[in-house]
This record gives sequence, structure tokens and C-alpha cells, in this order.
Amino acid sequence: MTRDTTEPTGPARTGVRLRGGRPWAALPFLLALTGYAVVLVLWWDRLPDPVATHFSGADGHADGWTSRTGTAVTGAVLLVVAGAVWTAFVRRPALAGAWATAGFLGALLALMLRANLDATGPEPATLSLGHLAAGAAVAGLAALAGWAVSRLVVEEGRPGASAPEGEPDARLPLGAGEVAGWSRYTGSAALTALGAGLVLAGPVVLAAGWWPVAPLLVAVGAAGLGLARVRVTADRRGLTVAPAVTGRPRIRIPLDEIEGADARDVRAVADFGGWGYRVRAHRTGLVLRSGEALVVRRAGGREFAVTVPDARTAAALLNTLAARHGKV
Repeated sequence: MTRDTTEPTGPARTGVRLRGGRPWAALPFLLALTGYAVVLVLWWDRLPDPVATHFSGADGHADGWTSRTGTAVTGAVLLVVAGAVWTAFVRRPALAGAWATAGFLGALLALMLRANLDATGPEPATLSLGHLAAGAAVAGLAALAGWAVSRLVVEEGRPGASAPEGEPDARLPLGAGEVAGWSRYTGSAALTALGAGLVLAGPVVLAAGWWPVAPLLVAVGAAGLGLARVRVTADRRGLTVAPAVTGRPRIRIPLDEIEGADARDVRAVADFGGWGYRVRAHRTGLVLRSGEALVVRRAGGREFAVTVPDARTAAALLNTLAARHGKV
């Protein structure tokens, strides 16, 4: 097999280009935090003490209150924590999600403060479904801005930065009539702890009166728990990576898309910018820890990596099966 060693061209590198993905995930939360601080300063004397922070019913009437200082601190902490999570675990292609989250939280905090302006008691303050719709509209516009920024971002690093652990494109000897399959479970204690922490934080935040935020924390935490332990399978269907508990959603690379496979030693932060599902300039990966990883080269020059024990055996089997399929 002749291997093309030229770097995939990808999108045309013309016009303005931004370096790295992480700062651009943090930027919308910094903007939202700044806007929140400005609104607090401008409206501070017009806000009641306590401030209505929990609303229920179709008309969104207030039924929970927090001190004015507590409201200011809680909102700031919420933006900082959400920004830290997005910045740590999300890269360029998901910038739209980070911007949407920042836009929604920032808009909701501002709308809540506006609903409390010049209130002489708890009854006048309301936060209705219309306000939530306005927050969702802001989130949509922010998502478009994040998507536009993502088109300008160039991820640092290059494919194949880590040295292979073994012989590239090694094959597993199989007879003409033999069939084989390989499967391993792999997981991340850190991602499990983070996911569980966010899920447990949901009821706490709900009890504190931030009811729109609680479902978001639980959803993000549940997604993290779903990715914390996965099953990696190499067989006649190709490579399959699926959550160990639910089996869905799954990542599948069929044999006819596999150009080759090998085992490499990867560093989660240095090579992929963190843990979880990661996307770089010419490769994607499910990185649950640093160490041994199975790396599959796909048609078109992109790579997919998943950190898993005994990656050499999986790579050799995929090379053999892909050769039978006429690709390697």
C-alpha cells in the first residue's frame, strides 16, 4: 500500500484565522459575565432586597427570593463554572454550544434582574415563558456567532504528533476461513466524578431557586456519565465505540472507510486539549485518559483515536479485516 504522507489540506486557509479553540470557548462567558456586572451596577439601587429568583406557573409569578448580594454572587459563580466546564472539555467544532449556553444564561440573568426593577414587593416580579423564549432567541443568535468564530479557528497541533508504540499497520494472522472479533471496556474516573458532581448539583441549584439552570446541569452531567465508560469493538463491521450502559449514541467506522490502524501513546491535554469527545484540525478522538490509544486512519486523511487497553491487538485485527475488504 502506498501511503500519502502529505498533510490534508482541509478548509482553505485564507482570510483571518484564529489560533486555538479554548480561548474562544471562554470568550462568550467572559462577555456574559461583564454584561451581568454592568447591569448589576446600573440597576443596583433599583433592585429590591431580597430579589425574586424563583418563578413558577404559566405566568411565571415569583415564589422564591434571594438577597441582593446573594443574587449577584450566585449569578457570577454560575457563569464562571459553566464557562470553566465548556472551556475545559469543548474544542472548535462545539464553540456554537458554548456561545449558546453563555447567551442563554446571560440573557436569563439580565431578564430576571429586569423583572425585579423598582419592585416594591414580591408580587410584581414575574418571569414568564415569553422571557424564556427571549433567552432562547439570544442563545440562537449567540450560537450563530459561535459557529462563525469556529470557522476561523485553527486548532494547534498536527495529526500523528504522538509516536507509535508498535509497528504501523501490523496485522493479525488469520486463516482464509477464520473470523475474529475484539472488544474491551475503557473508562475515566475523572469524567465519572465530574458527571456525577453536575448531576448532584442539579437539585441543589433547583433548591436555591435557579430552576432554569438545574435541568442544564443534570443534562450535561448525564452526558458526561454516558461517556465515562464505553465499549470499544473491532470486528467484521469495523470499529464501534458505544456507551457501556445505554449502547447509544455510538460511533462506527466501517471497514471500507479504514485506511489503516495502529497503537499510539497519547497525552490527553497535550495532544487533544483535554478529555471527552475531542476534535482537532485533522482528527477526532474519544479521550478518557492519557496512555495507550487505538488510532484509525480514515479515507480522506482524517484520524479517529480512542484510548483503550490492548490497542495493538485491535489495530492489527482491523488492518487484517480491512485488507480482506480490499482497503489495506
